[in-house]
Amino acid sequence: MPWREVSTMGERREFVRLALEEGMNRRELCRRFGISPDIGYKWLARWEAGDRELAD
Repeated sequence: MPWREVSTMGERREFVRLALEEGMNRRELCRRFGISPDIGYKWLARWEAGDRELAD
């Protein structure tokens, strides 16, 4: 099975997409993505503020 290629921004957008689903446990999602809840909530705040690139 070949390696799956992912981009940093693509992973961040996937995190936000999943986090915005109704009923999603955001802390569990952070664990799944290997990030701290502080980082997860920072990305969500950026997305909601209109930053669709989620760049640092």
